[in-house]
Amino acid sequence: MTIHLESQSDLEEAVHALIKRDPRLKPVLEVAGMPALRRREPGFTGLAHIVCGQQLSTASAAAIWGRLSAAFDPFDHDAVRRARTDRLGRLGLSAAKIKTLKHLAREINAQRLNLDVLAEEDADAAHHTLISLPGIGPWTADVYLLFCLGHGDAWPAGDLAVQEGIKIGLGLKERPTEKQMAPLAEPWRPLRGAAAHLWWSYYRAVKKREGVLAGQG
Repeated sequence: MTIHLESQSDLEEAVHALIKRDPRLKPVLEVAGMPALRRREPGFTGLAHIVCGQQLSTASAAAIWGRLSAAFDPFDHDAVRRARTDRLGRLGLSAAKIKTLKHLAREINAQRLNLDVLAEEDADAAHHTLISLPGIGPWTADVYLLFCLGHGDAWPAGDLAVQEGIKIGLGLKERPTEKQMAPLAEPWRPLRGAAAHLWWSYYRAVKKREGVLAGQG
């Protein structure tokens, strides 16, 4: 059964379950504090929002998304499917992102892709479904599963902050590679998504602490 992180209490329950299962995480939580649940809009809109922000600064991504969502009311897959490519380009989207969004819109319209169903699928299977789509890489897939669908077991193996957090928190000599992250996270199934939230919080806490110490030196 897939576990969903729909509320802060869901996440806290999952984190406590993780600590019971893996005592190594107790000192990690003590440093990190309880992570806050981050959620974004599901469905096509949520995925399109992530695609628009790929490889852009936060400010640039927000500006493009603002223009895009204001131009279409409602903003949905049908609106994008019907929209002229040059109009989407004038709103700030690159040719590659237009191609990705157009493909997603066609797949959803033809009922070959159901993004909501992914919330119930095995996390690895859902990840592979998404990365098989043009323009959807591992980072986009994992962010969508975690933050838009609240998938409790989604695991962002390629995320540098999670990798660095695990290196420090588990006392590893080197930062684990994306490939090495899979076996490291096995003890945390089916709550790897909650573990990711914990490692992000831990990474932020450790880096902030290191920054203060460096400033004092």
